[in-house]
Amino acid sequence: MNCFSRRTVTSSLLITAALLVAPVSAHAQAKKAPANPVGAWNSKVSEADGNKSRTLTQNQMKSIEAVNTYFNKVNNLKGSFSQTNPDKKVQRGKFYLMRPGRFRFDYNRPSRQVIVSDGTYLAIQDHDLKNEDVYGLENTPFRILLRKDVNLLRDARIMAVEQSATQIAVTITDKSPDSPGQITIYLTPEPDPTLAGWVTTDVQGGVTKVQVSDLKRPEKLDRKLFVREKIFMKSIQ
Repeated sequence: MNCFSRRTVTSSLLITAALLVAPVSAHAQAKKAPANPVGAWNSKVSEADGNKSRTLTQNQMKSIEAVNTYFNKVNNLKGSFSQTNPDKKVQRGKFYLMRPGRFRFDYNRPSRQVIVSDGTYLAIQDHDLKNEDVYGLENTPFRILLRKDVNLLRDARIMAVEQSATQIAVTITDKSPDSPGQITIYLTPEPDPTLAGWVTTDVQGGVTKVQVSDLKRPEKLDRKLFVREKIFMKSIQ
């Protein structure tokens, strides 16, 4: 996998902002895409004034609370994902999440890439190239959704909110200047709010879309899933 595509994967999962963006190499030429990609999740998202004056309507507050409630109730989660990168390349695989702070994305072959967070560090590992990039989880907006206590009004800037009969969409950025980019989290509201995926926009305007399916909430997950395999460490950021 070349440098650009590895950084594309990074941006899709670190922002969270879905999450949710990680650093992108300065020479990467990510084509700017519309904020709401055509296809699924293509409805207009109403602006919410970025939390500056908390001018949120009652319905917008309900949507934000639905996201808070969903993530606060999810201790363990696993399922499948389909990721569409800014270059339109589609990758699929399995993911596992254990709050607080732990997650793992295993990409289907021929890729041998794994993205894993142990609650402190997030590593992008390429087992073909025998290297990895490691980032502090606190420097990524994804941490907002993986906290023990999820509270978007407290921890994030609310950029846009929408609720319809088919979706809840909340766009956030991290309050920290060290975590640029934004993420729109999508839930399906009926019968109970359920994670549908996220769309991330990095600092260069590149848009990555992740859809999730086959979701299960196991009582337990093996903690070994969230332990990084030993691999040559390329860099720590």
